[in-house]
Amino acid sequence: MRLTLDSRLLLEQVYIHKDNKNYIVEDMVSGEFYEMPEVCIDAINQMNNGVTLGQIERGLKEKYPKEDVDLIHFANQLLDLNLIDEIDGAKLKKQQQAKDHLGFLLISPKIGKFFFNRFSNSLYVILFVINLILFIKNPSLFPEREDIFVFDIMVFNVLLWLSFTFFLVLIHEFGHVLAMRAQNLPTKVEVGHRLFFIVLETDMSPVWKLGPKDRHILFLAGLCFDTVILFISLIYLLIFPNGPSLARGLMGLAVFDIVMRIIFQCCIYMKTDLYYVFENITGCYNLMENALQTIKKRLSLFKMKLHEEVVFAGEQTTIIIYSIFTMLGIAATIAVYSIYFIPDVIDAGKYLLPGYKEGPTSLAFWDAIVFSLQVSIYMLVLLSSWRKKYTQNKHRN
Repeated sequence: MRLTLDSRLLLEQVYIHKDNKNYIVEDMVSGEFYEMPEVCIDAINQMNNGVTLGQIERGLKEKYPKEDVDLIHFANQLLDLNLIDEIDGAKLKKQQQAKDHLGFLLISPKIGKFFFNRFSNSLYVILFVINLILFIKNPSLFPEREDIFVFDIMVFNVLLWLSFTFFLVLIHEFGHVLAMRAQNLPTKVEVGHRLFFIVLETDMSPVWKLGPKDRHILFLAGLCFDTVILFISLIYLLIFPNGPSLARGLMGLAVFDIVMRIIFQCCIYMKTDLYYVFENITGCYNLMENALQTIKKRLSLFKMKLHEEVVFAGEQTTIIIYSIFTMLGIAATIAVYSIYFIPDVIDAGKYLLPGYKEGPTSLAFWDAIVFSLQVSIYMLVLLSSWRKKYTQNKHRN
């Protein structure tokens, strides 16, 4: 249906609230959230009051002389987002997108508030500072590559590392889940990826129902739980320097995993928890997409037409700062890979792969089989996550 300046539009049911700089518009049908400036909110309110697009455009041009007001273009954008319900009194026929099924509703908000309240939040900060002091005073506690080799048999090390780190990641994600439930928000946990890392992700999209200040703890909740586990592990290693080797090995592995995860979280050029905190503080959302768009244009990496992200007034400086963090994050990732992960994989491969030559009656042979199987499963899950992300981006574009 072609829109004209005489058209009258009525939007789907939406909920609008003020954010850092602009407004958040929630589509109550699909559950999607959109950031819009004040001029757009003014236009939406007038649309819902039955004013024609032409009248709205003339009024907004007078009220916002510095804004580029084009109501036909804006109305078509609302159509693309499935936010229009009626045009000139005629209901639109469209296929509604179902909301994502979010759960964990059986967890009472009271349980969430037990772990995330003013007292506990202060405690997490105190433990984080104590952990820093422990590392400064006891540099030997800082993780080393050898910390992942708890057993003499390599396949046992791989199995322990995969299972134990998965358990720690579950605790991290459960921190996000409890923080969400403390605000009586639903969520879900699914498999995703960050570059070559397979990760679990808690769906944080409902946080846009909250104000900016209330979002911080939800984004940091996983790191809060990491801080507690790290504190317990460091204290154990200090108090029991000659304790059982298995217990010390597990505590050392916990320190290794959590410290690596914290370093990883600082790489905000990926969408880590700290990335969302940075977004929330600056009020510059879709930061990664805008920064990549800017970098690609300046470096002329792609000649094809890019999917255009919206850059609001005053955000360009933040995007440049984020681009600098991106470069530093890439350097940190390369360093971590070079110092820890790549050498460990090479050492494991050198130790295990020759076992293929010894035949199925040898333990070394089965070490090599299990190791290869684990690597293959990891790659399959990673490729599946990449494919899912590609499909989502393709649908979005």
